[in-house]
Amino acid sequence: MSEPAAIKLSVLDVAPVWRGSSQAQALRDTLQLAPKVEGLGYHRYWVAEHHNTLSIASSSPPVLVAEIANATSTLRVGSGGVLLPNHPTLVVAEQFGMLEVLHPGRIDLGLGRAPGTDPLTALVLRRPTGGGGDFRQQIAELEGYFGDDGAGDDPERQVVAVPARGHRPAIWVLGSSPASARLAAELGMPYAFAHHIAPQNAVQSLNLYRQEFRPSAALAQPYSIIASSVIVADSDERARWLAAPLAVTSLQLRTTGTSSPMLPPAEAVDYPFTPFERQVIGEGSGRHLVGDPDTVGRAVRDLLAAARADELMALTTVHDPVARLRSYELLTEIVPLAAPSLAGDAGD
Repeated sequence: MSEPAAIKLSVLDVAPVWRGSSQAQALRDTLQLAPKVEGLGYHRYWVAEHHNTLSIASSSPPVLVAEIANATSTLRVGSGGVLLPNHPTLVVAEQFGMLEVLHPGRIDLGLGRAPGTDPLTALVLRRPTGGGGDFRQQIAELEGYFGDDGAGDDPERQVVAVPARGHRPAIWVLGSSPASARLAAELGMPYAFAHHIAPQNAVQSLNLYRQEFRPSAALAQPYSIIASSVIVADSDERARWLAAPLAVTSLQLRTTGTSSPMLPPAEAVDYPFTPFERQVIGEGSGRHLVGDPDTVGRAVRDLLAAARADELMALTTVHDPVARLRSYELLTEIVPLAAPSLAGDAGD
């Protein structure tokens, strides 16, 4: 079997909350994991915005990004992503401009257009004093705040985001559909595709991004990440056991739009799924790469060969911190890490 090509590996984290533990512990687990994967040679560490979801503690990416950046020294740290319609662009520019000032050259600002929550919470987030509006226009406003004059898309160009002016982080478009890929290509921005959300759209979206990419001042060539749910263990059986909670949480999210704290594997393996529920979770099984190094290695090689992304970002939702770190260790053995810097890499 041929060896896989070297590629950059990164981490996506949602600070999962487990039954019997706490949201505070979930955040502490994140802060303990980040320097450990940095030591393994991982390139980025992104955290994702979610709201009113009891299984996820990463509700405020800028706060968590600041803490992770303080706990590490070489990782690029960022949002995967900030859900821009939830926020005034001025506030996002201020937050990430400040992060870039404090951690120059290490901050990524990934932008998504989804609410990241249920409809009621989205309504609360998007009251008139909040965000909302056209995603493309919001990106333009945000870019304006980081520009030479530091002013947003204000009629009289009087509003300045302090200290964003001249301190632009690497800005990414995130998505799970061809529409987001086309937007990233038109804007000449790097693109991160959420395979763990819509694996069926991965190849089409990433091909479209490369085909329609227009060079910009920020990026001369297309650069993409594919983010996938990955759990690697020393045996297929052990990996499937560790992944058992994903099925329960996936079912809750697909049927109710939210979820309780995640069940530990010992409880999740005995969850009484109905035949219909097993069919529902089976339909989403393709979004997870689970198994021993051989099993996941084949899946990763197939995914990267088909999607041709420049970087693999692993979301590893595992109850035991030791097993979680072990999964990231095994992944570096499956996929040899690229050199610390590659030509055309967004943010390097």
